[in-house]
Amino acid sequence: MVKKAGEHINLFIVEDNRFMREGWTAILNLESDFIVLDAFESCEEAFESDVLPKADIAIMDIELPGMSGIEGVTYIREKHPGMAVIMATAFDDDKNVFEALCAGAVGYLMKKISPGDLKQAVRDASDGGSPMSPGVARKVIQAFHLPSGKDGRGVLTERELEILEQLAKGRSYAAIGETLFLSVDGVRYHIRNIYDKLQVNTRAEAVSKGISHRLIKPLMLQ
Repeated sequence: MVKKAGEHINLFIVEDNRFMREGWTAILNLESDFIVLDAFESCEEAFESDVLPKADIAIMDIELPGMSGIEGVTYIREKHPGMAVIMATAFDDDKNVFEALCAGAVGYLMKKISPGDLKQAVRDASDGGSPMSPGVARKVIQAFHLPSGKDGRGVLTERELEILEQLAKGRSYAAIGETLFLSVDGVRYHIRNIYDKLQVNTRAEAVSKGISHRLIKPLMLQ
């Protein structure tokens, strides 16, 4: 989604903190090239509205009442693939960063971002960029500077790496089986081996570790 010169950037905000929500709305609405279509307390409220088909960019928190921001990104990417989603959150841990990027977020900002940097992030996303707060960008870069072969590469088989990539895309066991010509039981068998080798217990942990150790790439970088 790259806007042409002179076109407005239509966006909406999902943030459960009223003061933050109203503050961001006021800041962005001061810009002549931005139109904040609406601001919502939850993903459910946003998705029941009529703004999604009109929006170019969503700014979304992660920890929300009901559906999480990461689940919200997944929904938007499925229903409105042309929309860019920027996460704006207080959480900069590896798990949230990589889960958000794997879900399809194009940017990841900390809530303490300055008004000027927030405006620039929206413009960067509109121009096809991936705006990130410096500390978050450093985490992503460091994930690709680890020595290859560490903690999994050479331990996971090629088939297990294929399945890990499918897990990162949010595919169900059945969908993975169809893609890789495996039974659902076969997929489960390989996933158990992946969890054991990476010493994790959940899909999110496996994907996060897979990205941080360069076994797979975040979707935005593939």
